[in-house]
Amino acid sequence: MSFNVPSKIEAEINELITHYPQKRSASVMVLHALQDHFGHISPEAMEWTAAKLGLQPINVYELVTFYPMFHQELIGKFHLKVCRTLSCMLGGSFKLHEHLCGKLGLDPHKHGPQTTPDGKFTVEFVECLASCGTAPVMMCNEEFYEGVTTKKAEEIVARCK
Repeated sequence: MSFNVPSKIEAEINELITHYPQKRSASVMVLHALQDHFGHISPEAMEWTAAKLGLQPINVYELVTFYPMFHQELIGKFHLKVCRTLSCMLGGSFKLHEHLCGKLGLDPHKHGPQTTPDGKFTVEFVECLASCGTAPVMMCNEEFYEGVTTKKAEEIVARCK
């Protein structure tokens, strides 16, 4: 395998694993450490993690594809997450997502996260952001926004530039 983890990161991961009664229990934290360093979880990182923890690669792939905080590709400096569950959909999240994609030159019909060519913005539909009563909601990195109109979304994006 051609995937190389810097010795400092591997040492941190080795230390992290010691905090769990079974290696497998450290899976999510190991993935966080790799993503923090590399910016995403590549197929090679999943294989490396599986080997490190004595798991099958499918066990790691299941985690990466289940949890929305893991990314299989590089994410832009500003990650715009738009909620697409029922309350937000009824509140206008599809229109909001389409508007953001249009303003940033992305395809609103493409599945999965999309990043602008300059790597500055990633727009992604996500499942429930847990604020149904204030729909539509979105996040920009770790900042949470409620009742987001297209105008408010433009203001959020403008602050990122």
